[in-house]
Amino acid sequence: MDLFSGQEDEKRTSIGNTEVLYKNAASILTEAKGFMGAYDYTLNPYSGCSFGCTYCYAAFFSRSEEQRKNWGHWLQVKQNALQLLMKFRKKSLLNKTIYMSSVTDPYQPIERQLKLTRSLIKELLIYHQPRLVIQTRSPIVTRDIDLLKRFKVIQVNMTITTDSEKVRKVFEPLCPSNASRLKAIQEVNEAGVNTCVTMTPLLPVENAEDFAKKLLDTGIKKFIIQPFHSDKGKFVASTRENAMRLVKEMNWTIDKYNEVLEVIRKYIPDIGIGKDGFSPI
Repeated sequence: MDLFSGQEDEKRTSIGNTEVLYKNAASILTEAKGFMGAYDYTLNPYSGCSFGCTYCYAAFFSRSEEQRKNWGHWLQVKQNALQLLMKFRKKSLLNKTIYMSSVTDPYQPIERQLKLTRSLIKELLIYHQPRLVIQTRSPIVTRDIDLLKRFKVIQVNMTITTDSEKVRKVFEPLCPSNASRLKAIQEVNEAGVNTCVTMTPLLPVENAEDFAKKLLDTGIKKFIIQPFHSDKGKFVASTRENAMRLVKEMNWTIDKYNEVLEVIRKYIPDIGIGKDGFSPI
């Protein structure tokens, strides 16, 4: 039994330029270690990600060189994820902190149809009530507000890395627009769900003052920021040339980052400086 039993004919095999595969996973909760040590478990409904951000660290955890080179063009659905999570009903996850997700986006485009992430959240809500942190850059998260607001301890993090659509289209060409992300996280926040905006990493910014004002207009109180090290950054496929060109064009150095940070601090003085980009509750 899996989430898609009896639905073989309805399975999508592609979304945009991304190939979609379905597999049975060996496990669904992974003990958090290293820079994820603030959490008990990570939960990834998918492997790969059709958003395919060009700088994404997750690409370099891919199982093969081919997958790394084709990051953004492949996605594996863990079709037995709900069945695996159901096995934890005998082992309470109450007060455990779960990070969803560490190497994929739980609300990437195919989630709109599959509702895999939604099924896992519902399972956690009904049988466990863990401390849940959701990390996404997708407005689809608003679909699940009805479930999210029923958690006793939860935080939804929205990744917003720039104020510039020009920058987004180079670094995050397959991602939702900056404006749609801001609107979505504002909606989650207004529903009474604990929220945070994570600028991790902060990419080149066109107007720091205007950006800070738009962030505050969401009504959100918690923000995390982290620099993007273009000299150390890893880029997948053939993205480095365009990325480096834009970094140079916008003079996006660590000094420029610090200048932007100081402007943002005038509006958000208690902004958190992330070392690893992850914001625990």
